[in-house]
Amino acid sequence: MTFRMRSYSTLSVAYSAALIVVLTGAQTGAAQETPKNLVVHNAPQPVASIKFEDESGQTRGLTDFKGKIVVLNVWATWCVPCRTEMPTLDRLQAALGGPDFEVVPLSIDRGGIDTIRKFYADIAVRNLAMYVDTSGQALRELGAIGLPTTLIIDRSGQEFGRMVGPAEWDSAEMTQFLRPIIAKRDDTSNSIGQTDPTVVAEKNEDAPGTLRRGLQWVKTLFGK
Repeated sequence: MTFRMRSYSTLSVAYSAALIVVLTGAQTGAAQETPKNLVVHNAPQPVASIKFEDESGQTRGLTDFKGKIVVLNVWATWCVPCRTEMPTLDRLQAALGGPDFEVVPLSIDRGGIDTIRKFYADIAVRNLAMYVDTSGQALRELGAIGLPTTLIIDRSGQEFGRMVGPAEWDSAEMTQFLRPIIAKRDDTSNSIGQTDPTVVAEKNEDAPGTLRRGLQWVKTLFGK
């Protein structure tokens, strides 16, 4: 009798420990980590219709990038943190740039494109395009309170995240945050940082989720 009780007790403890591991793993996997200092809005926000020039002197706007996830970085060559940050944006563009994603660096240098071109050459920026607003109006219209300020814009042209200050844009933390957003072709910015119960239910019907698989593993382990 004593042997059976001890065996049962040991089995219960082991079962509970295994279940805790499963639940912890499911909770960790379900949450999408937000990079430090990045503010993700509860709902997408409209972005001002700013205008700026490209390298060839053509007038451009954010509507030119509609359909892409955009990292709009407002900066200047005289901004020391911007100078440090720019190579990380260059590497981010090299890593993730394509038909679904683009880094748009918008300089407010009064010296125009020539100033940016020289700066790019000095620090060996190879993957970023050149955009400039010599009036500095874009800074005010976007409600930026300092440099650098970076907006993350969804495929429909709305802001869903903002970073004030410099960041390591090519860090593992940042790229892991951006990759699943870029991978989703439809406009799902409303659900960034949230979980759609309908989608979860549909996925659970087709294939077991992390929690269900974990529970099945526990049952198999203890022959239940």
